[in-house]
Amino acid sequence: MVATKKYVYGLGRRKASTATARLYKGKGQITINDKPALDYLSGNKTYLAEITDPLAIAGKQKDYDITILAKGGGLAGQVDAIKLAISKALTAEAPDLRPVLKKAGMMKRDPREKERKKYGLRSARRKEQFSKR
Repeated sequence: MVATKKYVYGLGRRKASTATARLYKGKGQITINDKPALDYLSGNKTYLAEITDPLAIAGKQKDYDITILAKGGGLAGQVDAIKLAISKALTAEAPDLRPVLKKAGMMKRDPREKERKKYGLRSARRKEQFSKR
C-alpha cells in the first residue's frame, strides 16, 4: 500500500470559477492543473504575486508546496478563487492566522457575478436605441 502525503484543503470561488487548493509541507512550489503556476498563468507575474499574497502575509512562502485544481470562468476569476482557496487552507492549518488574513481582505468571497440578460433588452439592462423616425 502506498503512503499518502498529508495535506490541508481549501475551496475558493469567484464569478464562474472554482478552485481547490492542497497545501503540503514543502519548499514553496505551486502547480495549477498539473502545470507550473507561471506557465498556467501565461507568464503573468502580477497574477502569480496575487496568488502568493496570502502566503506572503502569513510569512510562509517557502513552507508549503501547493497543488491547485481550477475550473470554470476566465483567468482573472480563477486567480481570485485560488487566492481565497489558499487563504482558507492556511487558516485550516493555523487558525491563529485568520485575523491577520481577514484584516488584509483575503478571507472574503467576492459575490459579484454577471447579471443575466432579460427579454426585450439588448443585454442585462441595456435598452434598444431609441429611433425618432
